[in-house]
Amino acid sequence: MAAIKFDNVYDVHKLEQELQIALNSDWVNHFNTKDYEGDWKSISLRSASGATSDIFANYTNEPFKDTPLLEELPYIKTVLADWKCEKETVRFLALYPGSEIKPHKDPGCSYADGNFRIHIPILTNSEVDFIVENENHRLQPGTCWYMDFSKEHSVKNRGETVRIHLVIDCLRNEWSDQLFEKYGYKAPEKKMPIEQVLMVIAQLETHQTEIANNLIEKLKTEYGIS
Repeated sequence: MAAIKFDNVYDVHKLEQELQIALNSDWVNHFNTKDYEGDWKSISLRSASGATSDIFANYTNEPFKDTPLLEELPYIKTVLADWKCEKETVRFLALYPGSEIKPHKDPGCSYADGNFRIHIPILTNSEVDFIVENENHRLQPGTCWYMDFSKEHSVKNRGETVRIHLVIDCLRNEWSDQLFEKYGYKAPEKKMPIEQVLMVIAQLETHQTEIANNLIEKLKTEYGIS
């Protein structure tokens, strides 16, 4: 299942009000420069360092921290509280008119990997194409979505206004398993973390045998590693 639209619907007016507070702060260009053209900017409400400028969705053994900006956004704090699981990075992501996130895959970013990413549109327009595995999803403000970003996906803003989403990175738990099953997603056993997979591949490459090479290809196929 590449996408789920949850029943959760959030107050667009309140989301827009709190977004305006964030727009008064400095946003930074997205770090993944090879995968987009145009302007794609972000600001963090929760990050590994606790800084608003730290927009990396990086994995760490240390707990993620709320940024000072989140303390100014009481409604968004209630939105986050709806999700009864541990949250990692929480960001606003803005894709400006004429900009494009090119087709790509994010290995390790699917529910089976033990994490999931929630998108809540705040500002958008009818000319935004959000394509996941060849299906174009029209995400309306205030709605709430899961996307499997280990599958090929792309976004193009062909409109004349900015598209801004609240994006929440969550860790899978028993509560989320029950939620996903409610929407017809049979939660598989958790896969190895992508970092561990890469380590296993590196070790197998030292063997230089047919069996090792076959295992490498199997892992790369299963985890979407090119």
